[in-house]
Amino acid sequence: MLFAALALRAVALALRAVPDLNGQFVGGRFRRSEAIHVGVVTSLRGGGVVVPAVHDADRLTLPELMASLRDVVARARSGRLRSSDLADSTITLTNLGDLGVETVFGVIYPPQVALVGLGRVFPRATVRDGAIAATRAVNATLSGDHRVTDGLAGARFWRRCARDSTIRRPRERSARSHPTGGDRQRPGDRARGGLRRARPAPSVSRGA
Repeated sequence: MLFAALALRAVALALRAVPDLNGQFVGGRFRRSEAIHVGVVTSLRGGGVVVPAVHDADRLTLPELMASLRDVVARARSGRLRSSDLADSTITLTNLGDLGVETVFGVIYPPQVALVGLGRVFPRATVRDGAIAATRAVNATLSGDHRVTDGLAGARFWRRCARDSTIRRPRERSARSHPTGGDRQRPGDRARGGLRRARPAPSVSRGA
C-alpha cells in the first residue's frame, strides 16, 4: 500500500506541471481539469475491475493518500462506491506488480486521455559513485491520447515524476510523515540531517 500511495502522489504532483494529461476528452474537445482525481484500477473479489477515484490527490499528504486509497479500495470491493467515485477520474493509475507483471502497456480509460502503468519491483544492478550496487527498479509506462498530447508532454511528465523525493526515498518520507513511528533515530543521525539513510528505493524505468 505504501508504494501504491507513493506512486499515486508522484503522478498527482507531476500533473500539476503537465496539466495537458489531466482531464477528459468530451464532445470532440479536451476539457482540462483543475482538480486532480486519480483513478485507481481495483480488482473485485468476484472478478472484473473498477476504477474509483482518489479525489484531489495532489493536495493530500502521504498518510492521507494511504488512508484514502485504503478507503476507496475497501468500498469498491464491498460494493459501496458512490457515482462520483467512478465518474470524476482525470487520469488512471494501474499497478499489476502484485501479479508478477513486469511491464504494463495500458489501454486508456475513456473519456480520460492518459494512463500510467506500473509493473513489479525487481532487483537491478546500477552504478553509484563509481561502484556497482544492488538496487530496486520498476517499469513505468504512460499511454497518451494523441488527439490531446504527445511524446514531449510525456517526457516532461516522467521528468517531474523522477524528481519526486517521496518515491525515491519512501521509508524516509514515511518516517517524516509519522513522527511517532517508522525508524528510530540513532546517535549521530542528527548531524547527518535527522533521519538515517533509507535503503535504496525503487528507481523508475520509463516508457511512453
